[in-house]
Amino acid sequence: MATTFKTLNSANDVASTRTLLHEAIPLTGTIASGTYSDANIKTYSHGMFESVYDYPYLSSSANHIFDITTGYASNSSLSSSASVQNSKKLNIYSQMAQVLVGYDATGSIQSFDRDGDIADGGDKINEAIFVNFSRLLTKDEMKKGSFTMSVLTAGATTAPSTIMTIADHGAADSYKVNSPAGEYGILYTGSSPIVAGTGVGLIYYQAGVAVLTGSVFAASQLGNGALVDTGFSAMATGSNIEMMADSFRNRLQNISFNNTVELNSTVYFCRASHNEFNYSNNPTYLSDSQIRVKNSTTDNPVSYVTTVGLYSSDNELLAVAKLSEPLKKDPSTEVTLRVRLDF
Repeated sequence: MATTFKTLNSANDVASTRTLLHEAIPLTGTIASGTYSDANIKTYSHGMFESVYDYPYLSSSANHIFDITTGYASNSSLSSSASVQNSKKLNIYSQMAQVLVGYDATGSIQSFDRDGDIADGGDKINEAIFVNFSRLLTKDEMKKGSFTMSVLTAGATTAPSTIMTIADHGAADSYKVNSPAGEYGILYTGSSPIVAGTGVGLIYYQAGVAVLTGSVFAASQLGNGALVDTGFSAMATGSNIEMMADSFRNRLQNISFNNTVELNSTVYFCRASHNEFNYSNNPTYLSDSQIRVKNSTTDNPVSYVTTVGLYSSDNELLAVAKLSEPLKKDPSTEVTLRVRLDF
């Protein structure tokens, strides 16, 4: 326990830094489409979504990767013609929309918008496929401009005729902030060009949710070989959510993005001037009232610093930093120890 304290000056002795760390996350489509004969796909009795794991989900080493579900808005033409799980599909869309898009001035839930300009009206995404990525993968958020998804959009999965690439092109410099869930970007098809009004979905970076418009598959096929190939509209009205999730994940080729970890640090510069901390408070520093490290009375006092303690204003120990080896301190030297707290 220290008996001598030195007050840190917040202006000169304390600094704060913010660092963003990124990790590449590649997800091959084989994980979702049957590498383990679907043993890594967990279904639920409520039938509202499917969960994908990197190993058979009953394994102790399995990690949850993402969930797949689908739904449509109450003003969608599909809501009046659906014969299977109509209320659940409506609820899925409403729940996702109220969290990711929010409410308008009248208190009504707003619909997903293709170009993100919600107030200006425009083309809405009233039928959607939702891919919810786990926090284990996204960390604090997805890195803007790094998301890519490849899906099959035509032909049986055993002999695909069309592979479409979906990505958030240009999102690093142009993204939307009008969502209660944080920042999001527009998903486009193709390798790089961005054309106004051609967005096929949205990617919410902090929430870790990708929203794809059902029209991606509307004019082609969504079946997975084991099922009858059909378009999105027919499946949305005549199939349950589990079947639609099966069809979608069997057409996933690859997903990749970079996650982000925000590392905040406070750096304390602990300075010991030439006439400070040259004596130790350790009882073994003295022997018969004589300083052990002095051979004669004319020698300078000397101490060996091994630990730095950070204390509150009430002199309560809050944090301890250990040096890798003892540091010699005497009246002829000044020392600055840099202590960093990460959180």
